[in-house]
Amino acid sequence: MSSVSLEEPVVTVSAPESTTEKHSYGEILRSSAWVGGSTVLNIGIGIVRTKILSILLGPAGFGLNGLYSSITDVAQSIAGMGVNSSGVRQIAESVGTGDQIRIARTAAVLRRTSLLLGVFGALLVAVFARQISQLTFGTTKHTAALGLLSIAVLFKLVANGQTALIQGMRRISDLAKMNVLGAGLGLLLSIPLVYFFREEGIAPGLACVAAMTIAASWWYSRKIRVPAMRVTAADVKQELSGLLKLGFAFMISGFLTMGAAYAVRILLLRRSGVAATGYYQAAWTLGGLYVGIILQAMGADFYPRLTAQANDNRAVNTIVNEQTKVGLLLAGPGVLATLVFAPVILLVFYSAKFHPALDLLRWLSLGTFLQVISWPMGFIVLAKGRQLIFLASDFAWAVVYLALAWALIGWIGTNGAGIAFCGSYAFHTLLNYVIARRLSTFRLARENGRLILSWSVLTALLATASFTLSARISLWLGIVGFLGGSYFSVSELLTAVPVERLPRRLHAALGALDRGSQRTATIFRGMRGSVNRI
Repeated sequence: MSSVSLEEPVVTVSAPESTTEKHSYGEILRSSAWVGGSTVLNIGIGIVRTKILSILLGPAGFGLNGLYSSITDVAQSIAGMGVNSSGVRQIAESVGTGDQIRIARTAAVLRRTSLLLGVFGALLVAVFARQISQLTFGTTKHTAALGLLSIAVLFKLVANGQTALIQGMRRISDLAKMNVLGAGLGLLLSIPLVYFFREEGIAPGLACVAAMTIAASWWYSRKIRVPAMRVTAADVKQELSGLLKLGFAFMISGFLTMGAAYAVRILLLRRSGVAATGYYQAAWTLGGLYVGIILQAMGADFYPRLTAQANDNRAVNTIVNEQTKVGLLLAGPGVLATLVFAPVILLVFYSAKFHPALDLLRWLSLGTFLQVISWPMGFIVLAKGRQLIFLASDFAWAVVYLALAWALIGWIGTNGAGIAFCGSYAFHTLLNYVIARRLSTFRLARENGRLILSWSVLTALLATASFTLSARISLWLGIVGFLGGSYFSVSELLTAVPVERLPRRLHAALGALDRGSQRTATIFRGMRGSVNRI
């Protein structure tokens, strides 16, 4: 005889798939708006600081500031061992388990490791300050200043650990506020030092910027409540192994990227002269500016969110496809704008003397469009902790980039560097797709396939027009294509994301743009009807 339960049946009601998807798109857009906005503000603060320093110090003093900053960055990169990036993954992975003890252990090891690496980096600079001064400047008179910069290295590396904790916990609004607060306070403290002490105030000013960075990161990281626990040597060994293995891969990847860019500059210098190197630097800076902001904004939340789901291939593939769609919709109009308004952009940011960088800028912008497609798939490798595959992929990209640059610069000239960049990312996109298929059975969503095809056709048409037609005709065609592509992106974003999930100001701006585009379309339909009646 069967038993009968007297309990009420439990009914689980799942949200419709479309609603869940819309909430996910809203989450992506909200985090992108937070970090993207803070990045723009940071760029603005950096521009103000650069302008003031250039006025106060002149070319020689400004160059000294750049050398001090480079020394600090290199020391930070070497001593940091990529732990700031691998730490994000470790924290996000721990958060994904929901195990509070593991989260507390990972956070404790990350903080202690960052402190130890900071001390190591500071000692590295302080001990070898005399040798670094001699190697860099040909004199030892900067030894004292470099000794002071060792404090900046310590502060920056400790701040990186706290930043990794905040990002790994996906506290995106705190991350954005922290970046702006640190940069703003650093500006306010460093400028008076340079104003009163001129070149002698540069090193103390950089130390103050680093001090404000660590203060801001401490202020927001202290809000994260994790249980206090005693960490054993075994715990440290386990967590540290993961941190350093992936961190080392990040460090090598950074050197590959910087090294490839440096080698291309050397090729241009040797084969085309110093002016060509200046054109390349100008185009490189502008070509990746907008897309760089978009990728940085999306990556702040995307990386930890993907890592938390790394063992669920279905969830991983869904997240990557959603991120790809939002990335294309956000970055597409910026790439088109760079193609169409490249002459104006160069004139505004530089001068008429940089007009030879025009076609180079367009080729680099085409490469950044491919970068947007490749970028989300590449994070699957990081989320799964496959550092050797990650390094092999970046190494293959660097080899292809340099091989193409070597061949094309000698054949075409300066523009060959841009074509090589574009070609290397075409290769990298295909490579990342193959790797993603192997690691997570990733398949590009049909909707994203159509989106990539549509944007590729539009981008290729506008690029061809800019390279082959007269400036006036290509400009008008470009404006029409840019407005059409922008309207499509705004419409798709407003369709994908519910109103309540958008940042209030962002929704108001998008809504106004959408209404304006609809009115324009209505006017054009009315004009067409009038013409037909005539």
